[in-house]
Amino acid sequence: MTTKSKKTKTGASPKTPRKPRAAAPAASPEVAPPPPLPRVRFACKHPTATSVFVAGTFNQWHPTATPLQPVGDGSWAVELELPPGVYEYRFIVDGVWQHDPAAAEQVPNPFGGLNSVVTVREA
Repeated sequence: MTTKSKKTKTGASPKTPRKPRAAAPAASPEVAPPPPLPRVRFACKHPTATSVFVAGTFNQWHPTATPLQPVGDGSWAVELELPPGVYEYRFIVDGVWQHDPAAAEQVPNPFGGLNSVVTVREA
């Protein structure tokens, strides 16, 4: 014997399964924000300069990406947050590339000059 299901006015069977409700999202554990990156201060003294920038491996050697600000007495400075690592850099003073004479370490560059080196350690 075969049974036919009763059809409603819309033509659907009374036993039509309903779509399951979306499950409530599971509570995620609290994720701690990453620790702050170490701050590195780049500074130089050029009393007659009108613009000073720092370029290096941390900004793909872009000559105008990272300006230093005058801080008085002919000094210029900027603080950057950098991940731990070893970085080479140079200052660009009024368009002239210069190494940092105050840097603890210098390495020769392919252009016959020196790149300054800074090592950033975990904070």
